[in-house]
Amino acid sequence: MAFNEQLANRIREQLKFFPETFTEKRMFGGLSFLYKGKMTVGIIKQELAVRIVSDKMEIELAKPTVRPMDFTKRPMKEFVYVSNEGIKTETELLHYIELGLEHAKSKL
Repeated sequence: MAFNEQLANRIREQLKFFPETFTEKRMFGGLSFLYKGKMTVGIIKQELAVRIVSDKMEIELAKPTVRPMDFTKRPMKEFVYVSNEGIKTETELLHYIELGLEHAKSKL
């Protein structure tokens, strides 16, 4: 299954600004970016997938460009999809990368 390579390149460019080291791994039929083995953000088809700490889920899900990740046909805990409309700018993309990194660090 193909994923949005342009979005992958945008994420790679943003990750250069972080002192943390990220790795890439193919997951969910797409591409994921991991911090110390924990998924932060990824790309599934054309959408951004983000892991978010549970106390911020309600805030993010209230946005029209964010929906629960239902890859398995059921909402997955602490995962959301963000449409391309929600990450038009690098600032918006950075917001979701930071949320994903926060989640990863909370699980270490």
